[in-house]
Amino acid sequence: MKFDHDLVLENELVLLRPVSEHDLPQLEAIALDEDIWRYMPTRIGNKQELTDWMNAALQDRKSRQRYVFVIIDKATGRLAGSTAFGNISDRDKRLEIGWTWLGRDFRGTGMNKQVKFLLFSYAFEVLQYERVEQKTDVLNLRSRSAMLKTGATEEGILRSHTLMQDGRRRDTIYYSILRPEWQRIRQERFGDLLTPENLQRRSTV
Repeated sequence: MKFDHDLVLENELVLLRPVSEHDLPQLEAIALDEDIWRYMPTRIGNKQELTDWMNAALQDRKSRQRYVFVIIDKATGRLAGSTAFGNISDRDKRLEIGWTWLGRDFRGTGMNKQVKFLLFSYAFEVLQYERVEQKTDVLNLRSRSAMLKTGATEEGILRSHTLMQDGRRRDTIYYSILRPEWQRIRQERFGDLLTPENLQRRSTV
């Protein structure tokens, strides 16, 4: 994966592009919602914490650790949230999709499904990777349900895996999709997105 190029993924409804410092004002309007960060290792509760989050995202790209996108709702042009590729191993042909959050107005709208379809498609069909991982807090039942809906296989729980913002040690549950599974999952779980308009989506670097 090319960290030194700007990657844009889009379909008829959603556009993903690399996060930028210029996004801070729009992010501030949606990110200071404690419900977003309940099951996250870090949280954004004020402008300084948002700036710290931005600096970490930009540094992670520079150090080739994580590639953070902002999510744009194409119908309105509004910034809806963020997602990322991370834990990328080109040698092993695997990566993780995660660090995903949406503003309150965009939850339950189907946007997360659109976002995941773009990310999975790029990982399997462009990068030709063999494995895509997802993980979450074992207590985050909403996120666990969403991951199962993508067709991912639940793999197991890593106990006392992650230190949380409140000092709790999180048990983390892992899910994955493998490349031989993708074409079936693409049809079964994302078939409603395979419209002519969406299939004309493009990735630009």
